[in-house]
Amino acid sequence: MGIKDQIEQIIKENDVCLFMKGTPDSPQCGFSMAVSNILKHLKVNFKGVNVLENENLRQGIKDFSDWPTIPQLYVKGDFIGGCDIVKEMFENGELKNILAEKKII
Repeated sequence: MGIKDQIEQIIKENDVCLFMKGTPDSPQCGFSMAVSNILKHLKVNFKGVNVLENENLRQGIKDFSDWPTIPQLYVKGDFIGGCDIVKEMFENGELKNILAEKKII
């Protein structure tokens, strides 16, 4: 199975998926920690995928989304964005609305 197929499978199997550096309990960068904390604050059950464990995955997710940075948040298969976008959407209530619409919270 190629890396693109692996990524598609992870996204398909998890309603909320955060490709991040480190894990939700032990983030390895401030941006990953910020997004993880936002999801925890909203009481979202999400899968954290540590891209540091696999260089192919780290590059693969950037190619997959055509987005240059990590973390990357996916909700029900849709790419939401990176740290700045998620933070802004959280602050203006948009993230909560999307999560409610998609029956996550």
